[in-house]
Amino acid sequence: MKKQLKDTRPLDSRQFLIAVKRLADSLSYGTDSSPFLGQGLEYVQSRHYVPGDPVRSIDWRVTARTGKTHVKDYESPKSLPVWFIVDTSASMTHASTTTSKYQLAVQIAGGLALACLDRVSPVGLLGAGARDINIKPSLSREIILQWLHRLRHFDYSERTHLGRKLLSLNPSLKERSLIFVLSDLHDPTAIPALKLLGHRHDVTVLLLRDPAEDSLAGAGLLHGQEIETGKTFTARAHKNFTCLDDAKAALKQASIDHFPIHTDRPFLASLRLYLKSRNMLAK
Repeated sequence: MKKQLKDTRPLDSRQFLIAVKRLADSLSYGTDSSPFLGQGLEYVQSRHYVPGDPVRSIDWRVTARTGKTHVKDYESPKSLPVWFIVDTSASMTHASTTTSKYQLAVQIAGGLALACLDRVSPVGLLGAGARDINIKPSLSREIILQWLHRLRHFDYSERTHLGRKLLSLNPSLKERSLIFVLSDLHDPTAIPALKLLGHRHDVTVLLLRDPAEDSLAGAGLLHGQEIETGKTFTARAHKNFTCLDDAKAALKQASIDHFPIHTDRPFLASLRLYLKSRNMLAK
């Protein structure tokens, strides 16, 4: 039996860390409150003024309407755990451009993870490939940097287990969590698993795309080998290669928020706007 060769060369360490820190700075959640992240103050109600209440808490609108002094009550919402589900499978590592889907996924996960720490939100990681990567949410910057360096190594033949990993994660989450899934969704079992996970948690998919994937549509008959299973096939491209519109439609039907990221296009500004529109970023 011929042994399959693996490429475990890491992404360049210096460039990798620079890219991650740059993303973290740009996607910083700031200091404003958010319903998903951080320990900012959240308005609860207005009540009658009690001697000793700070003047800055006076609700001037209610006071003017009622003629009696009212103050605003706030509470500190609990920080939600944030999980990053990173697809480490083979389809993410092969690229037609200088940057692979995998490289972008790891950099974005790292940047968002470090930004989450600024909001005092614990961060966890789950690998969605064959490797056993499951790191519980932590507020430790050192632990995050450790799993980022671990993700720098990749395998050109790793199989995808995204759907199965998502299903295994669901029962282990004891409290509502914010979940980022970074994948190309080449696993057909992923959408049903995402839908199930979305019933209890806030799930968003950052959908990675290589330009070659979209150029395959309508290409006629293709002869090839599936890199994650090793199986050879002959197929019509428009029937067997999921186009971006199909993936987005499936996610929309499953009521899963999503944002496409193309490896050959700028994405940072639009990603920031997307996160801000979901009230994940400081206003």
